[in-house]
Amino acid sequence: MEQKNAMNKNVRPAAPAAPKGEAKGGSAFAAIVIPLALIVSIIIFKFVFGNPGNFQGGNPENNPLPGNYLGIIYKGGVIVPILLTLFLLVITFSIERFLTISKAKGTKSIEAFIRNVRQKLNVNDITGALAACDQQKGSVASVVKAGLGKYQEMARERGLDKDSKIAAIQKEIEESTALELPMLEKNLVILSTIASVATLIGLLGTVFGMINAFSALANAGAPDAVGLANGISEALINTALGILTSALAIIAYNFFTSKIDELTYSIDEAGFSIIQTFASQHGEKETYTA
Repeated sequence: MEQKNAMNKNVRPAAPAAPKGEAKGGSAFAAIVIPLALIVSIIIFKFVFGNPGNFQGGNPENNPLPGNYLGIIYKGGVIVPILLTLFLLVITFSIERFLTISKAKGTKSIEAFIRNVRQKLNVNDITGALAACDQQKGSVASVVKAGLGKYQEMARERGLDKDSKIAAIQKEIEESTALELPMLEKNLVILSTIASVATLIGLLGTVFGMINAFSALANAGAPDAVGLANGISEALINTALGILTSALAIIAYNFFTSKIDELTYSIDEAGFSIIQTFASQHGEKETYTA
């Protein structure tokens, strides 16, 4: 158990650095998607929600037609396009992360792949384990393949002692993991940020709506009923949109984080098996602590 814990601590790097190509790719995607989502949101707000056909008398300044939710959302005011942008970003980055993580898993079940590799390692069939990695593909298979490649190299090495060989295999697994994790975690920070910011922006819209509502009440003489209704609508709609967007972002972030943890755990398990097999197959088995 101590061996396995040591392996887990070392295989999972604290702050992996993404390769420059991957970092630029992630930044470029976000740089394109964010302004595009804002433009789409403004268009939807102006021409779909703000369509004159959604309002009494064909005038967006009037109240929405009874039961017309598009017009009701339009009455949320200028904060609505911002919240709609955040909503579109949550959907877009959730799809992007889902596709990326699905690809990282490989072609078959991760559990079946790890079990297959362990079985081949138990009979010292390194070539078969490498073939399984080629069939599986994905991030986990890439890390395992790198570890197996170093395994074969150390098995032929005669100039190093056993502990040095094990350390070399472990280092190869750590470095491979450090290259794969940033690709899996890329853009998750955007989802976590939206989860926090969406509710605050919704509350800001609520404050604006309440200001408008009280301004309508403060008019001399008879209160402005239309202004009061619009102010209340703005307050409630922004609150609802902010909470909905934040909830979706939290769910997406937690879901993808759990999936990444599963992949990382699989890498830990496979790496531990490689280390243990090497220790048992090459000389007297020793207890290894990183």
